[in-house]
Amino acid sequence: MTDTLDPKITAEPANAGSDQNVSRPQQPTPAVVLPPALKRRVPKVSDLAPLMQFKKPEFSKTARLKRASTIWELRDMAKRRTPQAPFDYTDGAAEEEITLRRARQAFQDIEFRPGILRDVSAIDLRTDILGKESRLPFGIAPTGFTRMMQSEGEYAGSQAAEAAGIPYTLSTMGTASIEDVATAAPNGRNWFQLYLWTDRARSLELIERAAKAGNDTLMVTVDTAVAGARLRDVRNGMTIPPALTIKTVLDASYRPAWWFNFLTHEPLTFASLSRYTGTVADLINSMFDPTLTYEDLDWLRETWKGKLVVKGIQTVEDARKVVDHGADGIILSNHGGRQLDRAPIPFHLLPEVTSALQADNSKAAVMLDTGIMSGADIVAALALGADFALIGRAYLYGLMAGGREGVDRTIQILEKDMTRTMALLGVSKVADLNPDHVRLLQR
Repeated sequence: MTDTLDPKITAEPANAGSDQNVSRPQQPTPAVVLPPALKRRVPKVSDLAPLMQFKKPEFSKTARLKRASTIWELRDMAKRRTPQAPFDYTDGAAEEEITLRRARQAFQDIEFRPGILRDVSAIDLRTDILGKESRLPFGIAPTGFTRMMQSEGEYAGSQAAEAAGIPYTLSTMGTASIEDVATAAPNGRNWFQLYLWTDRARSLELIERAAKAGNDTLMVTVDTAVAGARLRDVRNGMTIPPALTIKTVLDASYRPAWWFNFLTHEPLTFASLSRYTGTVADLINSMFDPTLTYEDLDWLRETWKGKLVVKGIQTVEDARKVVDHGADGIILSNHGGRQLDRAPIPFHLLPEVTSALQADNSKAAVMLDTGIMSGADIVAALALGADFALIGRAYLYGLMAGGREGVDRTIQILEKDMTRTMALLGVSKVADLNPDHVRLLQR
């Protein structure tokens, strides 16, 4: 009998039960459904209209300055608009400029430590300095030859400070007189910076004029026994007033506005000094007294009845000594790096000095300058114990970039920086800043 297979029955393969070599029907790939927002379409005119907002180009000074969001951007503007010699006089420092680079690096080598869940809906930047309120915790430092940087010079600086509610300091080497600054900013808080000369009678005359003009603070600078080696000035043949050489004439062709302003305003002179012609270093070396001692500081304390501040402190020991000799405040400063290269950095020195003066139960104000290029730098200094800060180059960059409006812009940028930084730190007022908000990083 022959066996036959039912055609409906198929034999299982030898490897039955295994998934190998088993052909399975493929599942269809599901169709991708795009969200409506991702489907391409022809744009409608009504969709394009809100995007087509072409602004009319603005070339005014106000518009140009408004585009600057940082002090560095103001510096770039200043460099384009100012001849090399005046710009380098502002921008440069002594010898290899190591001190200036380190001072700026010091502010970068920190870590902010923010607090969260604080009410920072209103930030109060007011502070008291030397017995009076300042709307912002910084003022304008004394700068020499300021009308050489831009023709509005000290007038722009003092008026901008008056409008902002902060102190302005006029330098002995200023190009506007004590009386003219008082007239230009009658409601401002004006301070006067003094270099003690070998001729004490001339120094006394300046002190009396400052008091009569309403200056409430005398700031004596003590770090200029001799002039620092400012090599940029040497290379540029920097003189007071600027000399018209082939180089400067060629340089002027790229900065006609500066030269037009310079030549059509009152000649540049030292308003507090006799007319002088020569290099900056020669002036300092011939006029300022390398024999100054603490006895001279005692004489100043007896002579000046207002607040007395000593600028140029670079050690803890000297900070203590000047306070013992009657100073109401000190300024930690290495002259913007323009005197001794490789000098101590004020920001690094700050914690030691504040700790030492607190241990002495001193009420002297501690201020600092050098290296400040943002409001965050000022916040860091306040957190580490400074009562106040002074800006020099930052203000001059604004001045060179746009005169009085440029100085206003400098102050606006720093104020905005400070307000934002404090809010992000969780701090609503200056008095609440403390060392816990800043950590110094190790390089």
